[in-house]
Amino acid sequence: MMPKHCFLGFLISFFLTGVAGTQPAHESLKPQRVQFQSRNFHNILQWQPGRALTGNSSVYFVQYKIMFLCNMKSSHQKPSGCWQHTSCNFPGCRTWAKYGQRQWKNKEDCWGTQELFCDLTSETSDIQEPYYGRVRAASAGSYSDWSMTPRFTPWWETKIDPPVMNITQVNGSLLVILHAPNLPHRYQKEKNISIEDYYELVYRVFIINNSLEKEQKVYEGAHRVVEIEALPPHSSYCVVAEIYQPMLDRRSQRSEERCVEIP
Repeated sequence: MMPKHCFLGFLISFFLTGVAGTQPAHESLKPQRVQFQSRNFHNILQWQPGRALTGNSSVYFVQYKIMFLCNMKSSHQKPSGCWQHTSCNFPGCRTWAKYGQRQWKNKEDCWGTQELFCDLTSETSDIQEPYYGRVRAASAGSYSDWSMTPRFTPWWETKIDPPVMNITQVNGSLLVILHAPNLPHRYQKEKNISIEDYYELVYRVFIINNSLEKEQKVYEGAHRVVEIEALPPHSSYCVVAEIYQPMLDRRSQRSEERCVEIP
C-alpha cells in the first residue's frame, strides 16, 4: 500500500502538470504572446508557437477560467488585502473589488488542436466579468509549461466595428441609414438585442465633396437615420460613418466610403 505522503506527492505532481505521465516541461516549447482578441464580443484566444516549434508538428491545449466577484466596497484608499480598483460611472468614485477564482476548465474543441487560435466566445459570455485563458504545447512527447493571458474583461476590451451604412437619394437629399455591428449568435438567440444594449453609442456621419476634396461632419448623435439636405445638383459625394463610445472615449474605424452622384 502506498504511504500517505507518497500519494500526496503524486497528487500534487498530477495537478501541477495537468496531464499525468508527461515529460518535464520545456521552456522552448512554451507558447508566446497568448492574448485575447475581441471584436463585437467575438472573443478569440490567440498565440504564437514557442521558439523551438516549426511547422505543424505540435499540438496545443487550451483552458479558461472566470474570476467571480465576491465583495465590493467604496473607499478613497485601497483596503488592506487582495483588492483591485474597478470602474465607476461618476467623478471621484473609488470602488474596490475582491475576486475569487474558479477552477481551470478544458476547452474541448481546442484540446489537442494544431491551430494557433481558439474561439472562447461562448465561454466568456458574461461580458462584465474578468477571464483568463492559458495554452500549453506538446511536441514529440514533451510538454511545455502553461502560458497565461492577461486579465480579459469583454465589456472593456472588445473593439466595435464601424456601422453598416445604406444610402438612398430622395429629391436631391441623401437618406443615410446606420446599423450597429452584429452580435455573436448566442445573443441573437436569447432575445432581440444589439450592441446598443451594452453601450451608449454616438454615430458620426461625414460627407466628402469630391470636386472640392473637402470633408465635413454633418451629424453626431444617437439617431440611426440621418438626412443630408440641400446638396447642389450635378455633384459627386462620398459618405463615411463611425461609432463613438463616450464612456470609454473610444471610436471605431470608419466605414467604407459610399459614393453617389446627385443628378
